[in-house]
Amino acid sequence: TGAPNEVAIEYVFAGDKHTGPDNAAEHRKHSVELEDVVIGIQSQRNSYHARRSGQRKVEILQQAARLGQGVPVVVLLHELSQYEGDWSILPALPRLFAKYGHSASWLFFIEEETEVTLSALLEVLNRYPAQEEWFLGKRLRDNEASIIHHYAFSEDPSSFGYPDTAAGWALSAPLLKRLTERIQSENLKSDFTIDLKHEIALFIWEEGHGPKLTAVPEFCTEPRDGCATTFTTYLPDCGDPVSKNDVFVAVKTCQKFHSDRVPVVKATWEKDAGFLEYYSDVTDASIPTISLGVPNTERGHCGKTFAILRRFLSKAVPKADWLLIVDDDTLISLPRLRQLLRCYNPKEAVSLGERYGYGLIQKGYSYTTGGGGMVLSRTAVSRLLSSSCGCYSDDAPDDMVLGRCFTTLGVPITHSPLFHQARPDDYSEEMISTQHAISFHKHWNVDPVAVYRYWLQDTRPRDEL
Repeated sequence: TGAPNEVAIEYVFAGDKHTGPDNAAEHRKHSVELEDVVIGIQSQRNSYHARRSGQRKVEILQQAARLGQGVPVVVLLHELSQYEGDWSILPALPRLFAKYGHSASWLFFIEEETEVTLSALLEVLNRYPAQEEWFLGKRLRDNEASIIHHYAFSEDPSSFGYPDTAAGWALSAPLLKRLTERIQSENLKSDFTIDLKHEIALFIWEEGHGPKLTAVPEFCTEPRDGCATTFTTYLPDCGDPVSKNDVFVAVKTCQKFHSDRVPVVKATWEKDAGFLEYYSDVTDASIPTISLGVPNTERGHCGKTFAILRRFLSKAVPKADWLLIVDDDTLISLPRLRQLLRCYNPKEAVSLGERYGYGLIQKGYSYTTGGGGMVLSRTAVSRLLSSSCGCYSDDAPDDMVLGRCFTTLGVPITHSPLFHQARPDDYSEEMISTQHAISFHKHWNVDPVAVYRYWLQDTRPRDEL
């Protein structure tokens, strides 16, 4: 993907060439300083993430003090307002504009594990005239039309660039102003937030009326010379993995999939579970499955999932800190999940997985998408079941009902991009090849055992991961 970067840089430098000496001096006079930059950390409310993003903020401010070129504003996104949906960025832009839009030249977003070299960041930002509309980032592209992007640009999927948020991405002040006006004046429809970075790029591009992403080679995920940003990991080392027996695994299945999907679970990841039960609409001793007395439903599985939650808290199963609920066509690395869970406190109400949103532009709610695996702490399950929140019908979408309930109860929906609702082919290869993925979902047109072995099975010792 070298070409777009070269084109982008050439375009900017070509623009500078036409300015002539007077304008060049003028541009230097108005060069961007650190106090002209707002750095937004895409932080989360869960205590582990709030602590990590707080540490990142301190590191940035200490680095600025050492540099002695002014101090940027550093904002933790989860502290911007009480609204939990600010993570989806669009609802947050008007708040950011109201607070900083008249003083800042650039808004630069990073993730909590993104490392920034401020001097290099300033050099990058000073290449682009801040009085124009710019959308900067490390460019990702789809190799094939993807379900998570609603098959956008299906004629030529790689033609559309969207930012790898782990490398950081920037909006110039004039673009922030115009986006804010659009968000406030247009009646934006309630919709799903599935892949934030692609959806933001689409919103900014505005079917050709707004800027496309300009690729910036100094925004990096892998460390190399000249980078303004690098990214560490989505699978931090918080200590030894939690024990196998700390995670109770619930697999949702039904009779029609006993012979084709369940054998895949048994051939791949079942062996890594301490406690695992298959829940079906019929009892089958050969697997074995347990019938919870809830008939199979074609659409959502809310009734079945709430029956699983009740069973998890009952004396019928061994007591565990964590509950993992997956579909029978979920592929998952339990060793990597147990490594990740060490970072979280099971005495807190934790709902963890791949986070989607519904209607977030209009005070909607977030939820952990079911196919990638829903991880709940025992405390979260207890809090949910002791509330009056539940299914409006047995076939309601279980993941969305859980999300709505947790939002009502003030339990944050915590996101890890290592969980995936779709297949590896549905994501940017460049992005997932640098991850240590925890899960994928669906067996459509793939060999699920091969997918598991290639993407999820650890052949190397843990300390190399």
